[in-house]
Amino acid sequence: MRIAMLAPISWRTPPRHYGPWELVTSLLTEALVTRGVDVTLFATKDSLTAGTLAGVCPAAYSEDPTIDAKVWEMLHVAHVFERAGEFDLIHNQADFVPLTFSRLVATPMVTTIHGFSSDRILPAFKAYEDRVHYVAISAADRHPDLRYAATIHHGLRLEDFPFDPEGSEDLLFFGRIHPDKGAAEAIAAAGRAGRRLVMAGIVQDQDYYDAQVAPALDGHSVIYRGPVGGEARTRALGSARALLHLVNFEEPFGLSVVEALACGTPVIASRRGSMPELIEHGVTGFLVDSLDEAVAAIGRIGEIDRAACRAAITARFTVEHMADQYLQLYHSIIG
Repeated sequence: MRIAMLAPISWRTPPRHYGPWELVTSLLTEALVTRGVDVTLFATKDSLTAGTLAGVCPAAYSEDPTIDAKVWEMLHVAHVFERAGEFDLIHNQADFVPLTFSRLVATPMVTTIHGFSSDRILPAFKAYEDRVHYVAISAADRHPDLRYAATIHHGLRLEDFPFDPEGSEDLLFFGRIHPDKGAAEAIAAAGRAGRRLVMAGIVQDQDYYDAQVAPALDGHSVIYRGPVGGEARTRALGSARALLHLVNFEEPFGLSVVEALACGTPVIASRRGSMPELIEHGVTGFLVDSLDEAVAAIGRIGEIDRAACRAAITARFTVEHMADQYLQLYHSIIG
């Protein structure tokens, strides 16, 4: 089986710190290669893979300001479709632009929909639902107007997330500094609970950071570590008493949630989007509907067994499970 895996080019694949779509693309690619699948990864030229790397864009446009996103995205997408005849299947992880090329080639195509930036992009997906096999990353993110081939949750490499049976007394916010992600709510909940909050992630909304986050940073009760990757990432996720994930939108998945659980860290999350699919209330964390409930949940976090958090991820959210589901889908399409 020859698979063309089309990654986004906002970040390197795999990302150095932030880049959830690129991370999932890398995890799936490497898992498929391990299973003996012939995978060509179409990504930035500085990307890393055990498969075959095919790149035209020298670097990621979110990392290199000299890269024009629109120009290089077009060249990047065209590259895979100009070689479509070499592959049994194209797996698109790069949003809606590649859909518009799909009828120009005979090669079947799978598109993982990593979420909808707005309903305004829905017409692009609707126009190609008879040609492209769509995969939702959660049941919550399945749009009622679209036809889907499968729902496949993201998976992670358990060995990358060592289990921490103790944690610490600190709470953790891990994600984009943006109103959607609930950074201000995490600061408020931790403050009311009288616990220190450690924050990590890229600043995606500078005005929000300046108004809602920066004034709380005192180096003691609220600490901001910026974007973290590698060992610093897993250390942050595992060394917390709980992850505060008080999101203000219908989140399609939430990689930091399953990563924290894999390390044994329970999660307190808004009852929105995919969170009820990822968190078992009272077993691996708490689902809340208000700031008051979040503060109460912090007080109850000692009821959660950290080993149960790890076990839940082992059972449902490993990269092996994800790869098996995608392989089953590929075979059903190719025949």
